[in-house]
Amino acid sequence: MVAYHLELALHGLRRSRALTVLMIVAVGLGIGTCMTTLTVLHAVSENPLPGRSGSIYLPRLDPREGSSMEARARLPSQVTWVDGTNLLRAGRARQQALMLGGEVPIEPAASRGDPFIASARYTSQGFFDLFGVPFRYGRGWGATEDTARARVVVIDEVLNDRLFQGTDSVGRTIRLGGVDMRVVGVLRSWHPVPHFYDLNTGSFASGEDVYLPLTTARALTLPRSGGMECWGKGSTSEALMETADCTWLQFWVRLDGSADVAAYQRFLDGYVAEQVRAGRYPADRPARLTGLMDYLVERHVVPGDLRLQVWLAFGFLTVCLVNTLGLMLAKCLRRGGEIGVRRALGATRGDVLRYVQTENFVLVSIGIALGMVLAYAINLLLMYQYELPRLPASYLPLGVGCLWLLGQAAVLAPALRAAEATRG
Repeated sequence: MVAYHLELALHGLRRSRALTVLMIVAVGLGIGTCMTTLTVLHAVSENPLPGRSGSIYLPRLDPREGSSMEARARLPSQVTWVDGTNLLRAGRARQQALMLGGEVPIEPAASRGDPFIASARYTSQGFFDLFGVPFRYGRGWGATEDTARARVVVIDEVLNDRLFQGTDSVGRTIRLGGVDMRVVGVLRSWHPVPHFYDLNTGSFASGEDVYLPLTTARALTLPRSGGMECWGKGSTSEALMETADCTWLQFWVRLDGSADVAAYQRFLDGYVAEQVRAGRYPADRPARLTGLMDYLVERHVVPGDLRLQVWLAFGFLTVCLVNTLGLMLAKCLRRGGEIGVRRALGATRGDVLRYVQTENFVLVSIGIALGMVLAYAINLLLMYQYELPRLPASYLPLGVGCLWLLGQAAVLAPALRAAEATRG
């Protein structure tokens, strides 16, 4: 019986092809718009470190001279080399890391292709423990390698697959920036979204290919990237960056609980007081700790009008469904004679209900499937153009759920109307 009703439904859809296409496109556009906006909202508002973000903080210092009141209200999110290394050496946090973004040329072995540019993260040894970065092989480097400016590197699994065909490459050598570096670890896939620890390289940057000690990168004068703010006698010369009046590095700490936060705030206040006495800081620039999620809100990683766009998309979907529902009702009324003939030939009201419901459900199902395809295609475009993540796998069951709920809601009224019209 199901196959019979399905055959009748397909026949009915083919008889009014223009109307069928119009209804399918209307439903598809509505679903596609909603799924696209939901995907973007999911990407930009996702917690980049689930279960850990509540303990990650950004120390904020302001050594700038002559800043306007507006500039003072926006504390720098980066630190100078002097401040960063001072805080790192003090070691007052449970875990901490000083870092900088960059790009490095990699020279594969002769049989493995041409040289290429890879994104890099120059960091102190605490980076991997601080953010809970997972390893596939090996480990990160230690404090000894930081001090010795060791030529060691951690690579991600994509680069490991490209250079070493996915095998355990710990102990092997890659040529990076014209220098041989020893691989000490290979990361599993790790691309937090948003790219919270360095928004200057892009809020939705895809992550780094290689990680190496910050001290090593500075000793080799490897190319750096990211934002920078200078004042006074600030200089962008690489030879003078360690003493320049510029904020250009990121420093993050882990503080578990309010007691740790209060203790670290007291430490920062004392540090600022020392710098004021030394003449490096103005006297009216207090330090501040900013939590990871608060920092993302402050930097407007989630645009303020994005949620409004989601509601507008749902409004558009509602309009599409209401119009489709109206077309379905009009179609049922036009077919009153046909339905009457079927009743005269012995069809029950239940048969009419199932027949009309099946036809409309097939139509809505095709429309929602079209909408999911459109949403996925737009997501791919956004992923390559703006480095947004792929459509989450969890959205597949969500799409199926939408298909069932919206399908039932949209086809029930026309089916009941058709059955009611045949009463008596």
